[in-house]
Amino acid sequence: MKSMNTSSSSPHSTNLSTFTKIVSFSLLSFSLFVVFKCFSAYTIPTPHNQQLSFSNTTPAAETTPLAPPPTVEEAERPVLERTGIINELGMMTEDFVVGEFDEGLIESIVAVANTSDERGERKVVRVDKFSICEMNMSDYVPGFDDVDSDFQLNMSEKGKGLGCLVPRPKGYKLHIPWPKSRDEVWFDNIPHTLVDRENKDAVLRKDDKLVFPGDGPQFIRGTNKYLDQISKMVPEIAFGHHTRVALDISSGLASFGAYLLEWNVTTLSIAPRDVHHNQIELALERGVPAMIAAFGRRRLPYPSQAFDLVHCSRCGVNWTVNGGILLLEANRLLRGGGYFVWEAEPIYKSEHELGGQWRAMEDLTRNICWELVNKEEYIAIWQKPLNNSCYLNRDPNAQPSLCNTDDDPEDIWDTEVKACITRLPENGYGTNTSDWPARLHSPPDRLFTIQMDAEKSRKELYKADSKYTNEIVSGYVGAFHLNQMNLRNVMDMKAGYGGYAAALVDFQFSSWVMNVVPVSSPNTLPLIYDRGLIGVMHDWCEPFPTYPRTYDLLNAVGLFSVEQRRCNITNIMLEMDRILRPGGRVYIRDTTVVIEQLEEIAKAVGWVPFMFDSGEGPHSSWKLLACEKRL
Repeated sequence: MKSMNTSSSSPHSTNLSTFTKIVSFSLLSFSLFVVFKCFSAYTIPTPHNQQLSFSNTTPAAETTPLAPPPTVEEAERPVLERTGIINELGMMTEDFVVGEFDEGLIESIVAVANTSDERGERKVVRVDKFSICEMNMSDYVPGFDDVDSDFQLNMSEKGKGLGCLVPRPKGYKLHIPWPKSRDEVWFDNIPHTLVDRENKDAVLRKDDKLVFPGDGPQFIRGTNKYLDQISKMVPEIAFGHHTRVALDISSGLASFGAYLLEWNVTTLSIAPRDVHHNQIELALERGVPAMIAAFGRRRLPYPSQAFDLVHCSRCGVNWTVNGGILLLEANRLLRGGGYFVWEAEPIYKSEHELGGQWRAMEDLTRNICWELVNKEEYIAIWQKPLNNSCYLNRDPNAQPSLCNTDDDPEDIWDTEVKACITRLPENGYGTNTSDWPARLHSPPDRLFTIQMDAEKSRKELYKADSKYTNEIVSGYVGAFHLNQMNLRNVMDMKAGYGGYAAALVDFQFSSWVMNVVPVSSPNTLPLIYDRGLIGVMHDWCEPFPTYPRTYDLLNAVGLFSVEQRRCNITNIMLEMDRILRPGGRVYIRDTTVVIEQLEEIAKAVGWVPFMFDSGEGPHSSWKLLACEKRL
């Protein structure tokens, strides 16, 4: 019976065994298939994909599917190629030159690229603290020698840095706020000021202050009455409306510009460096726009048709010598339809011993088509023509002659003055500006003369820049309470379209802005002046033409990432410290790599730096460095 039972159960066992094998084989096959698929999602590491793997933060399961193959129409479509470089305004341009291979530059780039630790983090080069210069250098202007007989300033060798921190005078105090500073400043802040017979009525010493009464040898009846007289002589001048930007030559104590601010006119006061009367230093301490500059052998660093009015009150310039070459430079700077105001002895002594000087001035101004619109007592006012018609109708042999058509009146950096009449644009650009304040935000016609890779979109870029800079200033007001600081003299070190200065006007800051256009940037100075603002062209590899401690705020957006290719950025920071007042602020927006190095330099200079994320967030490649120079 047992044997029968055993044999009877055998078929069932066989079927079960076969089923088990089939199931096991299926599971094994499925497992192998899964394992194969998992391993196929990875690539065998190679030097190439190891180098790029750091930037791939997406898991394998979330990889983007391949794009579908192109259609026949897309395959036949011609490929649009666009080559070029990105300029400082962030636009594509083909205006670049491929120079010779510079092994030193390549080595420096490699050295910077290799300054990282084992974790791949970039190292910042440590900078030792800078020492203080000798006390006799408290008013030192590096790179400038004393002026020669024709007021020409001489620059030292390009790129040399000071190497130490210019000291402040003993007893220096935080400057008196505007508008009170117009009438009085601390004597200890400018201890070398001489109060002598020449300016004893224009500046007085009272205890620990220098006081400016507003009258004196320059304006016998007082500055306000002098301005009233000009307005009555030529009502069309319309201070604060038609006339917004003025140039005051060899301005004395800058009282002309100081009082015109009440008329809503921004006046740039210029004078040569004078170690005895330090006119420009006094003007800037008062809070009046000013810089060291003078008429000489080279063009002034301002654009053509920059100023609505040029003023010379006993400025000491002989306008008629050398064929009137200095007056021809003034003519280049004067806007078409603008006014030249001359206050001098030859005007009211024209019938006596100085009659020859007056007649020479009359002949010269007539030959350059200026119209004498009024002459009263010691003041004469001429108007420049609006177009070239008068020039073209002159005698062909008349002197001075017209400049050649290929002469560029905007070629102003290190360019000699020319004894010819600058032509006005045939399209009227520069002469047809709006009245203030509409001109501040109206896109100027000369926007279309700037060399940039854009045509139809220029106005949009201009408006976008205005919106961007307004947002920056709004952020500074909210985060740093910028509007509550004692800020009067402001510099935008890379001004572009002048949007930062325009934003300060919109936010009603009681400050003025020196808009600096670096020589490494597109020349946007004509736009800045057409907006009713002031500015200057400058090479940041060289010192800026001003005295120490003359600016309350320095703004630099994208400056150092450009200038580090051609300048020593440590020298630029030392120059910034020289011209920054104690208690002043510095705001630098630039790439993270540059900001990290500048933070180290700022500490070595003695500033108190704070690094912030930019408005784009913590992962942006740009940062903000806010610094304070404490007293």
